[in-house]
Amino acid sequence: MKPNHSRWMTGNSPLHFRLLASFLRTFFKLLYHQLAWSYDWVAALVSLGKWQNWIFTVIPFIEGPEVLEIGHGPGHLLLALSEAGIHIVGLDESPQMSRQAHHRILRKGINPLLTNGLAQFLPFPDSHFHQVVATFPSEYIYDPLVLAEIYRILMPGGELLVLPVAWITGQKWYDRIAANLFRVTGQSPEAYTPDIATEVSKPFQESGFIVRVEISETENSRILLLHAVKHEYPTFYSRNSSD
Repeated sequence: MKPNHSRWMTGNSPLHFRLLASFLRTFFKLLYHQLAWSYDWVAALVSLGKWQNWIFTVIPFIEGPEVLEIGHGPGHLLLALSEAGIHIVGLDESPQMSRQAHHRILRKGINPLLTNGLAQFLPFPDSHFHQVVATFPSEYIYDPLVLAEIYRILMPGGELLVLPVAWITGQKWYDRIAANLFRVTGQSPEAYTPDIATEVSKPFQESGFIVRVEISETENSRILLLHAVKHEYPTFYSRNSSD
């Protein structure tokens, strides 16, 4: 769970929401590092147990054969794809999360392919991966340097899959409480509108991707999935390219 306060929390938000968001920013930084051991519990709690199922909704779209997951967290998607025979590499900036993912995958008898690093400086050669996936990334995914790096390492025609946001849509009292909590944590705006799809797509389009936004409906929830495809013939140079 990597909260994205800067995109959904605005200056017009109530003061108590902004103060709570500031506190949660610090809390989730700890959750992703020093408190990584409790990550799955907290994610399950604030999503009413839907968190892992949401992440797994990207699986039908991942074919490989060479895939990179950015911000892999505790490694659930890495393990599921590895067990499905996908050759997947994971990158995360959190050493604590890397250790969790390493142990989780190794326990299943699979050799994990993991590295620590920042998405702004991907340690991979040009045009290497067929697909890159990121589920619930924080605001780093909209950084032009990150998108240029992803564009660089994707093969022509390769795809970046991003699951940036989900909504809890159930109408029971606990659904409504969870939906409000989930919104305050920065994982979703008030509700889906076409403007949100446009806002989410814009940074990827500006970085040269061909973008399609898809909305998936699951039981008591709604998920936005972004498909960003690299042109068959590159239209711009990455930051590592010479003029």
